Order: sequence, then C-alpha cells, then structure tokens
Amino acid sequence: MDINTVGIVGAGQMGNGIAHVFAVAGFEVVLSDISQEALDGAVALIDKNLSRQVQREKMTEAAKTEALARIRTTTTLAEVGPNDLIIEAATEREMIKQAIFEDLQPHLKPETILTSNTSSISITRLASRTDRPERFMGFHFMNPVPVMQLVELIRGIATDEPTYQAMLAVVERLGKTSASAEDFPGFIVNRILMPMINEAVYTLYEGVGSVKSIDQSLILGANHPMGPLELADFIGLDTCLAIMNVLHDGLADTKYRPCPLLTKYVEAGWLGRKTGRGFYDYHGPVPVPTR
Repeated sequence: MDINTVGIVGAGQMGNGIAHVFAVAGFEVVLSDISQEALDGAVALIDKNLSRQVQREKMTEAAKTEALARIRTTTTLAEVGPNDLIIEAATEREMIKQAIFEDLQPHLKPETILTSNTSSISITRLASRTDRPERFMGFHFMNPVPVMQLVELIRGIATDEPTYQAMLAVVERLGKTSASAEDFPGFIVNRILMPMINEAVYTLYEGVGSVKSIDQSLILGANHPMGPLELADFIGLDTCLAIMNVLHDGLADTKYRPCPLLTKYVEAGWLGRKTGRGFYDYHGPVPVPTR
C-alpha cells in the first residue's frame, strides 16, 4: 500500500501538529475543519513552528517553504475522502467521530485507509460504523506532535495485516517510533497517565497538597519534566475527563472514577491553557496556581 496523500479531519491542537509532521516528511496533506478560522489559525501555527525549526537549524528555509506548500485546507469532507490515508483528529467524543466517518464514506477511494487519533475510544466500535473495518486503525500521536517521538498503533478486531504494515511504514517515514497496543480503553499511554493525573486532582481535592506542592513533588521527587496538574492543563481538562469516563465505563472499576473536582472545573469551562484557566491561571506573563 503506497501512501502519499493524507487527509486530516480536525485542525485543532492535534490536527495541526499531525499536518506539520506529514508535510515535513513529504506527504501531500489536506487539512479540514468546519471552521475556516480554525484552519487559518492552524496554518499560522504550523508556519510559526516551522520557523522555530529553521531558527534551531533543524531544517532550511527552503524545506520550510516546501512543507507549507504541501498543505492545503478545506471545510468540505468531500475533498478529504479521495486520499490514500485519512486521520480523524476531532474532539474526543465518540458520536462526533462516528458522524465524521459516516459522512466521509461516500467520498472514499476503495483502497483508502481510515484511522483515528483517539486517545481512548474503542477502535473496533468506530470501525464498525464504516464500510472497511479491515482498513481501519487507531493512529494515536502524542502532544505536541512535532516534538513527541511516540505513535501508538491500535488494531481493531477486524484490522488486517496489510493495513497494520502500511501504518508501520508511515510511522517510519515520519521518523517516529511506534508502539503497538491492544484495543482496550485508554490503550497504553493514557491507561497509565490519566489515572495518575486523576489521582493528582484527588490529592488537591482532598487537601493533601496545593497545586504548586503537587506539581513540584512530581517534578523534583519523581524527575517528571512537568507536574501532573500542569500537564492536565496542557492536555485540556475536558479531554482528561473524557478519557477518565471512557476508562471508568469501559473497565467498570471504581479506581477509574473521575475526581469530582475535575468534573467541576470542566463544568465551569476552566479547561486549562486553551481557555486561560485551569489548575493555573494563564492570563498573566507567568502561570499562577489557582489553589
């Protein structure tokens, strides 16, 4: 399976990062979103991040220009369908993802491979809503995509071997490293990471420590590059809550119950960096702990 053209659905934090790395690796990219404003913002951010790579002498100005020229944008799924590979990178809500795959179906080539960048939702269940479950996989990039080396590959129950091998080859061409995970809630990374973040929120909720104390303890005591509450803000508290709900529902174990404080922050619209407030307030020059 030769994969040279890639359609990406969703121009948010993950989608623009995925478009960035594919364009740099030489793929022709169609980036789509329902919002033209989101697409314009994504291209501007890709331009900014490529410029940073040029400044650090990780690529030339000519290579940057060529990479940007490989990305085109659209608000129409019909323009995404006729690609060799499609990566869904929409918000972490199963109904939205299912609707995207159903809307894409009339526009697909017979050989098109479908993938989802979901961080926790069942690949088998998403694949069942398409006409090609054997050509469907989980393709989970880490955030920020241009920096993080890992890509989780998740096979659904129907995923065939040629599709899996094709995705292995794509990861290699991107210069990244793959880890294969079974189709269980949260896969590998988030099955381990999200309960740790959730426990950090419980630690705050129960008054064991302040935001600053909790984050400093993991940074200085466990050699983590970022504290769990700061990381939650970076990921997005709504995304953290959605993944914890998938773990709790899918594994039916009370140890995955989302902390009520996490739920309360999401209900308040305090989602972290993207809204300017989460466990830290980001409106000033330096993030300030909110508790």
